[in-house]
Amino acid sequence: MSFDEVGERVWRRRYESLDFNVGVVEGDEGLLVVDTRASHDQADELRSELPELSDKPVRWVVNTHWHWDHTFGNARFPEAEIWGHETCRRMLLEHGDEMKEGAKVWLPDEYHPVIDQVEVVPPSRTFAQRASLAIGRDVLLDHHGLGHTDADIVVRVPDADVLFLGDLVEESAPPAFGDAHPLEWPHTLASVPLAGSMVPGHGDTVDRAFVARQQEELEEVARLAGEVAAGRSPEAAAAEGPYPAEVMRTAFERV
Repeated sequence: MSFDEVGERVWRRRYESLDFNVGVVEGDEGLLVVDTRASHDQADELRSELPELSDKPVRWVVNTHWHWDHTFGNARFPEAEIWGHETCRRMLLEHGDEMKEGAKVWLPDEYHPVIDQVEVVPPSRTFAQRASLAIGRDVLLDHHGLGHTDADIVVRVPDADVLFLGDLVEESAPPAFGDAHPLEWPHTLASVPLAGSMVPGHGDTVDRAFVARQQEELEEVARLAGEVAAGRSPEAAAAEGPYPAEVMRTAFERV
């Protein structure tokens, strides 16, 4: 797929591998990249495609959270400031090797050597609640609370009315609850001011109606999870859920 311009000098590229979205924002003196993909090889592919947009160097990278599919390409951008939530840095520093083993569970055996080659590089610039990057235009990084992980941030480009949501919103599959906080997630998503153009971590771009529907679904997951925590049968609760039973069971286990 080619780059889609989702706002003035703001693009996303949707990759077939993991149905993954990368964001690119052009500043006055360089490019900002949102998430770096799942391996050195995938990051190299991304770098080879950036000249389609601009001959400016990559000066900033933002990780929307610490999961391997969003961060394992960081090492291929040594010239860039890498930004992320302070917990994103801690998790990659303390659990990088575990994440590599976890990635192998998701990937076919032939990709395991690619994961073994990954140098896990955490963000070097971190924040707790908000950071503002002046790249010739403002780019705002906000942590609204617990959701898909404990370190999700959204990336807003106000002058283009674009928002990169990371995995707080899932378009092409049900939300992933493996590291989630199901009781807090709907409230966190509700606190995010929406934009005219919104890019999730995976899948197609979404509109306000889509986000509203997913928030309602997350609220239903939280309600059912609370009932399970109070003693209701997980099987009975999962049967009422908005997502497949195995997804619901993961959410209940997290609670």
